[in-house]
Amino acid sequence: MKKKLSEEVKPKTKKVRFNLYAPKAERVFLAGDFNHWDVDSLPMKKANKGNWEISVTLPAGRYEYRFWIDEVWHDDPNAQERVENPFGSQNCIRITS
Repeated sequence: MKKKLSEEVKPKTKKVRFNLYAPKAERVFLAGDFNHWDVDSLPMKKANKGNWEISVTLPAGRYEYRFWIDEVWHDDPNAQERVENPFGSQNCIRITS
């Protein structure tokens, strides 16, 4: 059976795991260009011993992100790459394939 020309080809996606060690944090969110920097839409779950985790399904690409911890921006200490942002700090980079 042939596909119709009007059918869209969905990009391949992958679950991408973000984690952060923040034992004193009360609330942690993930925000980035993949969710329009919405600090409320991706709450992270507190796991064991102060670790926070979330998995997000993303298509392959390059993404800028940061953590919003108790209403303050924080970098990912595990980020291998960073880029300057217009606010005088840096965004973390995650590249998915």
